[in-house]
Amino acid sequence: MSKPLPKTAIIGAGSSGITALKALAERGFDVTAYESSDRVGGNWVFGNSNGTSAAYKSLHINTSRERMEYSDFPMPKEYPDFPHHSHIAEYFEGYVDHFGLREKIRFETSVARAERSDDGVWALADSSGTVENYDMLLVANGHHWDPRWPEPAFPGSFDGLEMHAHSYVDPDIFRGKKVVVLGMGNSAMDIAVEASYVSDGVVLAARRGAHILPKYVFGKPLDQVLKPNPRIPWRVRQAGLTAILRSQIGKVENYGMPKPDHKLGDAHPTISDQILSRITHGEITCKPNIAELKGDRVKFSDGSEVEADVIVYCTGYKVTFPFFDESFISADENDLPLFRRVFKPEIPNLAFIGLLQPLGAVMPLSEAQGRWVASYLRGEYALPSQAAMRVDIDRERDRMFKRYVKSKRHTMQVDFDDYLFHLEAEVREGSERAAGVGFALPVRSRVSSSAAAA
Repeated sequence: MSKPLPKTAIIGAGSSGITALKALAERGFDVTAYESSDRVGGNWVFGNSNGTSAAYKSLHINTSRERMEYSDFPMPKEYPDFPHHSHIAEYFEGYVDHFGLREKIRFETSVARAERSDDGVWALADSSGTVENYDMLLVANGHHWDPRWPEPAFPGSFDGLEMHAHSYVDPDIFRGKKVVVLGMGNSAMDIAVEASYVSDGVVLAARRGAHILPKYVFGKPLDQVLKPNPRIPWRVRQAGLTAILRSQIGKVENYGMPKPDHKLGDAHPTISDQILSRITHGEITCKPNIAELKGDRVKFSDGSEVEADVIVYCTGYKVTFPFFDESFISADENDLPLFRRVFKPEIPNLAFIGLLQPLGAVMPLSEAQGRWVASYLRGEYALPSQAAMRVDIDRERDRMFKRYVKSKRHTMQVDFDDYLFHLEAEVREGSERAAGVGFALPVRSRVSSSAAAA
């Protein structure tokens, strides 16, 4: 008689959680996903009932649909190359229904606490007070929902409105106002551009310069024209990409933006087709980092000052797991070392899905991760030894920190195609290990559920 498959829980039914759910469900697992919202889709659900979505009214994807879609569920061809958030949310709903996953999701049910006992069993206490035990836990709670404000806070005080990009909805809030936007990422570009059409002036402040990539080159989506070959060294690819970018838009400093202090690809790139136009038309002014808040004025590090009514901080997000005790698992400085961004070596029945920042879309990577975990739990793949995993983690982190600008934004960077290429190789090697040594399932839950302790 075959051994029972481990009973599994997934925290989150966003874009990463639902594809992991599908991977496990189709392989015969007893799996449940906990979702605090009333819908799937996570960050892509505008006005999400759980309040965690950072989507704003005009949001469109900045990777093309063909590079974002799941491998076995193409996006409708009538979608534009860069669909609106409503299209993406619709797509996720269709994915869940197409594969019959909805009944496996507990909507409007968050995980308040996840604790692992000495025998390896996970006890999950949900928002209703019910505790249920599981053999395996997958964490897919996302990392773009807990706003990170400037650290340390800027000296002085501000008389106007200070807001984080996470709470931005539409540009009406800026109508007739003088606006300062701090940041050089995608959200900062979008918000600055939208504000420039209704405000009395927009200043885009930068802690450091950034390379701006267009969505299209040679009449096609950039990420479809430039599909990196993982067999070609990064520095060779970098030189080619830089040459193409220079031929299309030139240097960003020629537009009045600050000169980047790093090469293209050594920091997470920013994608915008509109920001350079608005700057060259005088609708957006560039400044260096904020130095001080002075009532109704903002002072910058070059000594200049402007009047301001609103400051928008596009300063990223904290990586947090509110259901774990911080002494057990936390991402200090947004950094959580993991084997191939999924496994924590000393906890064999815990996996993280989608906890990475790709140069490209996260969905296909999460899909591959979910299938990897399913193979692992069925005994078709065996992890390396803990020592070998730690060596691999150190090697990966060393490469990442050498390449990328030091920042809390660059603690889990991967290249889309490289990640999939190397993960496929690891799965092959792990399959050979499994054939040689067999596989030990995590401890089977002895109690399926119980009332939470008073």
